[in-house]
Amino acid sequence: MSERLQPGDTAPAFTLPDADGKDVSLAAHKGRKVIVYFYPAALTPGCTKQACDFTDNLDVLAAAGYDVIGVSPDKPEKLAKFREKESLKVTLVGDPSKSVLEEYGAFGEKKLYGKTVTGVIRSTIVVDEAGKVEHAFYNVKATGHVAKIIRDLGV
Repeated sequence: MSERLQPGDTAPAFTLPDADGKDVSLAAHKGRKVIVYFYPAALTPGCTKQACDFTDNLDVLAAAGYDVIGVSPDKPEKLAKFREKESLKVTLVGDPSKSVLEEYGAFGEKKLYGKTVTGVIRSTIVVDEAGKVEHAFYNVKATGHVAKIIRDLGV
């Protein structure tokens, strides 16, 4: 199981394909704060709610200096369907190899309906302008999480 990140850690660098197959890298956001959120699967009810919440609050977050990147193990084609179906404005990237999910501590054992399974741990990492972890939230709820982040960040 991968180690969880802590505030002050350097956020692992990544470059992953977005819904259009274009590379998105964390380094390209240097100088801005980035909310990187990890979710299990596009086009599922909880993940849809979370992505829609981020989309609905994107202007508020952007005005406060935050970019938002959603990461799942999905391929770009599925991310494109997700974006179109739900009119999402959040940048979605795919990590089919799960290497970035693992580096961020967002893949491993979790409880699902009382059973222990291995999979994506719904997590949100806030990275500061210098590429350091500012906040690390693990095992977050899909519903209400964006409102909680906005409160926690004082946005």
